[in-house]
Amino acid sequence: MVGNDRREHCRTALSAKVKVQHATLGEFLFSTRDISDGGIFIVVESDPFEPAMGDRVQVQVQGLPVPAPVLEMVVVRKTNDGFGLQFADQ
Repeated sequence: MVGNDRREHCRTALSAKVKVQHATLGEFLFSTRDISDGGIFIVVESDPFEPAMGDRVQVQVQGLPVPAPVLEMVVVRKTNDGFGLQFADQ
């Protein structure tokens, strides 16, 4: 680790469309900014998506030739432009 970066996994830039479902906030379509072995970062621009830290969401990559699996993820970080989601079984 370098400086204040406490990340356990190396990030790889990735722009993909993902469907995010939250039990009370509903269903949204976002773009990813990066991915790692631990999770993804979703970019939230104008949608009213304000989950609490620790909330669980279901995430599915969109636009593939076959349906992608639905993954359980946990909200672990919030920034001005989006949220960091961690795979739930990590």
